[in-house]
Amino acid sequence: MVSKAVSDFAVMDFSSRQRFVDGQFLLVDKPARWTSFDVVNKLRWALRNLFGVKKFKVGHTGTLDPLATGVLVICTGHATKAIGSLQSVNKSYSATIRLGAKTPCLDAELPVSKWIDTRHIDPKTVFAAAAKQTGTIEQIPPLYSAKKVKGQKAYAVARKGGEIKLQPATVYISKFDINAMVANEIEGHAVIDAFTEIDCSKGTYIRAIARDLGETLGVGGHLIDLRRTKCGEFGINQCRSLDDLLSAIESTPI
Repeated sequence: MVSKAVSDFAVMDFSSRQRFVDGQFLLVDKPARWTSFDVVNKLRWALRNLFGVKKFKVGHTGTLDPLATGVLVICTGHATKAIGSLQSVNKSYSATIRLGAKTPCLDAELPVSKWIDTRHIDPKTVFAAAAKQTGTIEQIPPLYSAKKVKGQKAYAVARKGGEIKLQPATVYISKFDINAMVANEIEGHAVIDAFTEIDCSKGTYIRAIARDLGETLGVGGHLIDLRRTKCGEFGINQCRSLDDLLSAIESTPI
């Protein structure tokens, strides 16, 4: 259920410039290799240019990793007051997990650090391992994350080769479905690509799900593709490309 604070604002309304000031939600299909902050900055620049001002309130409701795509909810004007409400909603993802290969960041941003053969793994074993990650679980965030310990962001420490102890967080995974599994050979190593759909609570790291699935199976794992398909009531079918949104903003009438 979307709170009243959220439902009070328009969604994707380009009928007049005032809509951006009164507050509305822009639904972006985030492109790969853009940070969420990059998208916010690009839209903020477009709105500043539209109004001829130096400042304009723009924010997002939940970070997506640079390699991820999909639903990114952007708030403008007075709708930035609803950011807290939207950050707490459940989210849905389609994720491809590569079993048999570990990376330090738990996705494909860094090279594989260790390969473990998967030829002994059968589908039933993978399904059983996924079932162990549903419901309420204690999840340790990725080392390459923005989690802070004693004022230090974990990823900043990790990039310098340091070590930091992250505490587990309670999250809820309501769905972890594996729709298909494909055996591949990468650089002479036998891996399994698992195509999954995941519904989860605020604060869940899909990269950590990939890591933990691989650890349960004893072969390691990391994300090779991630797409957010839903954020609260907002779905991917409602989203538009960043270029389309920029064009719509530019042509918004007074």
